[in-house]
Amino acid sequence: MSPTPATEHGVVAGNVYDKYGSRNPLVRRMMAGFLTAFDELVEASGQTRVHEVGCGEGVLSRRLAERGFTVLASDLSQPLIEQARQPNPHHNLEFEVCDLYSMHPTRHQAPLVICCEVLEHLEAPERGLEVLRDLARPYLLVSVPREPLWRLLNLLRLRYVRHLGNTPGHLNHWSARSFRRLLERQFEIVEFRHPLPWSMALCRHR
Repeated sequence: MSPTPATEHGVVAGNVYDKYGSRNPLVRRMMAGFLTAFDELVEASGQTRVHEVGCGEGVLSRRLAERGFTVLASDLSQPLIEQARQPNPHHNLEFEVCDLYSMHPTRHQAPLVICCEVLEHLEAPERGLEVLRDLARPYLLVSVPREPLWRLLNLLRLRYVRHLGNTPGHLNHWSARSFRRLLERQFEIVEFRHPLPWSMALCRHR
């Protein structure tokens, strides 16, 4: 994908980096921490039916489907959903092209809604959280890059130096504290984690 962000339906997408498939030992170690926190928070929710919003290539959704979860995985990108569907051997995993702002509880509500690495791309993250609040009955698992650590790590690896380490497409930047405050406006935070370099929370609908 072009390094120049492209806007679609109020979401800005920049570079796509396959962090899950990286061979870099540091990235692999960070992703192991991310996935450990993710798995533990999913388990803490006690739910087995999931809607992942902004699933991308479907890595997390496949991970859950392989463990027996019933998963609806959605993304606004038709190419990414087509990629995620090939192949899809799981009868309990359904992929759908859908814009977050167009989602309706009748179709998209779930006991556990997952939204990882999405909010930082939204032009209106508060509005996005309002939609997620209507879908999450009762739980939302959400993660974002933790700033300013995210930018610093980019600069240390000499990436996006002209942008002071900001990944193209990231419109919003939250520290762990400011992200917690954002979530608390609409959710009860059940558990908050800090897998390097992300902030991750399991929230409950009030």
